[in-house]
Formats: sequence, structure tokens, C-alpha cells
Amino acid sequence: MRINRAAHIPWAIFVLAVSAAAAFLYAANFHPQRVPPEFRFFGETPPAHATIGGTPLGLIFGSVSLAIFVFAALLGVRKKMPILRIGNVQRWLRAHIWLTLLTVPLILLHSGFHIGGPMTTLLMVLYAIVMLSGIYGLALQHRMPTLMKERLPAEIVYEQIPNIRAQLCAAAEKLHKAYQRTAEQGASRRSPRAAAPTALAAAAIPDVSEHAVLKTPSALEKPMGGATIRGTPVAPAAITNSDITETGPDVFSDPASEATLTMFIERQLLPYLSAKRGEKLRLGNAREADEIFRHLQMRVAGAYQPRVAEMQGWCDERRLLDMQTKLQHWLHGWLFVHVPLSFLLLIMTAWHAFVTLFNY
Repeated sequence: MRINRAAHIPWAIFVLAVSAAAAFLYAANFHPQRVPPEFRFFGETPPAHATIGGTPLGLIFGSVSLAIFVFAALLGVRKKMPILRIGNVQRWLRAHIWLTLLTVPLILLHSGFHIGGPMTTLLMVLYAIVMLSGIYGLALQHRMPTLMKERLPAEIVYEQIPNIRAQLCAAAEKLHKAYQRTAEQGASRRSPRAAAPTALAAAAIPDVSEHAVLKTPSALEKPMGGATIRGTPVAPAAITNSDITETGPDVFSDPASEATLTMFIERQLLPYLSAKRGEKLRLGNAREADEIFRHLQMRVAGAYQPRVAEMQGWCDERRLLDMQTKLQHWLHGWLFVHVPLSFLLLIMTAWHAFVTLFNY
């Protein structure tokens, strides 16, 4: 959520006005020499209590802050119950942001700008961590959509990323099995006229190019047999067992090129596409992968160039998926710190309020 939208302006004015009013009341009670005497409303001056938090005004500041903590915790409940008609989620989120920011001056005034004993010190440290993690998450949500738009030419539904990765790996496995079958059939039924590769071999190579997930600019513009892949990419969900067909026994082929491709698929392509963290492998680096595929194209016959470009497109797609996964982890990872510590802060604040009321 961007904080520079017009809907946030009233909340910003409200927080500034309440903060100014709270600061004026604080000064009127605990620093009366700075304001006229007729503006003194609560308690004694100087206060008879040991701490400012135990005075009537200090208790008001603390109670309002506790109420805001409770409201902030209810945001998660509101998100999980969209059928509730108590305001939409966007309004709740704006209120969550600005009201929690309002607790900063309220808590400082409640504590009298002092940390206090061990319990209150721990409470203040926990509060600081929660607020900083929340501000960090807000900054991420403000910046990350633009970053994802710049780095991800085509964003994929995050929940579908594991399925797409599995389908890319399955396509590579099918291609590998097809080349193995071709090699076996060629060894047993090779004719004298199949000694050299021809242009007919390109049509015989198992075809999955129309089902590849080519969304990156480099993958979308790679030449495939003299043509260029452009337009809207097809999702990999269309890949089926029938997409990779067996090579017929009378088809011209180049055993050396197929052996090179088979070895490449076994040693580099399949390990990369099936790896949990592909960025650790050589094909996970775009520059190094381009160099690898350039050398691979030099080692195979011209009829197999489209297949090399297709495999490179799969690697480009895998890097795209890995990049999106990484950005999504950055976007939501801070919640694993913010949410549990927020509930711990709420519990400790409630206990702090109970102890304060019991003592005073």
C-alpha cells in the first residue's frame, strides 16, 4: 500500500493533531511553567506518583495505546473474515498503519521519556522491534511492486510456481528420454543413408517448444529454426505425455549431436531445473548460462539449434521463477517477525496495564 495516496492525508492530519494535543496536555501537567495555568486539567504538579505513567493523564495515554494494539491485532481477523461488513480491508489497513504510528508519541508521553525498570525496558525494546519491522514492511510494500514490475516481465501466480517448475523439469525429462530412445533405435536400425544430418532432422526432434513457458525477453526473442518466438506465451500446464513423440526409425539424425545434448541434459539441465535453489548452479547465472548455451550450439548440428534455444528458454523461465520467489520472500518474510512479536507485545502490554492499575 502506497502512503502517498489521497486517502492517507486525513489520517496523517488526524495523527498530527492528536499528537500535538497530547503533547500540549503533557506540558500543561508536568511542565506547567511552559503553558498558562488555566490549561492545567489533570493530576497534581509535580505529580505525587513515582512515574508519569501512573498519573491520570499517563494512564489515559497508556490505555489509548493498549486499545490501539488490540485494534491492530484485529486486522488479521478482518482479513480472514471478508464477509464482515465492518469497513473494507483497505480502510482497516490504513487505520492500522496510522493508529500504530500514533502510539509512538503516546507511549513516549506515557513513559515520560524514561525507560524505567527491567519490565518496562523489555516492553520498550519489544515495542521498538515491532514498530521498526512494521515500518520496514511498509517500505517494502511501497517499493517492491515497482521492483517486481521492473525485474519480472511476466509475473506468475505465486502459488503456481512449484507446479510450473515441476512441469519444466518434466519437459526436460521427456526430451531426455526421447533422445535416449532415438539413440537406441538408431543403433539397432541405422541405414547407410543416415550417416549425415539433414534439415529433416529438425522436424523429427521431439517438439515441446509451443508449450514452453517463455516469458523473459531473452526467451521470447530466441530464434527457433529461422523464426522468432513472440506474442503471448503459453502456460506450461498444456505439457502432456503426448507432446514429446518418439523419433521414427527412418528419420535422419546426428548421433554425435544427440549424445552431446543427452549428456548436457543429464549433467546440467535436469540438475538445474530440479534443484531447490537453482541460483547455486551454473545455469542459475544468466551470463554464465548464455556462455554455456553458446558453446553447446557450437557442438551440435544446425538442425538441433532450435532445441538448444528451447532448453535455454526453460532455464530463463526457471530464473524468472526463482527471482519472483525471492522477491516474494522479501515481501512477506518480515511478517514472521512482526506478527508473533506483535501478539507478544499485546500480551505484555496487557500485563503491564494490570500491574499498574493494581499498584495505583
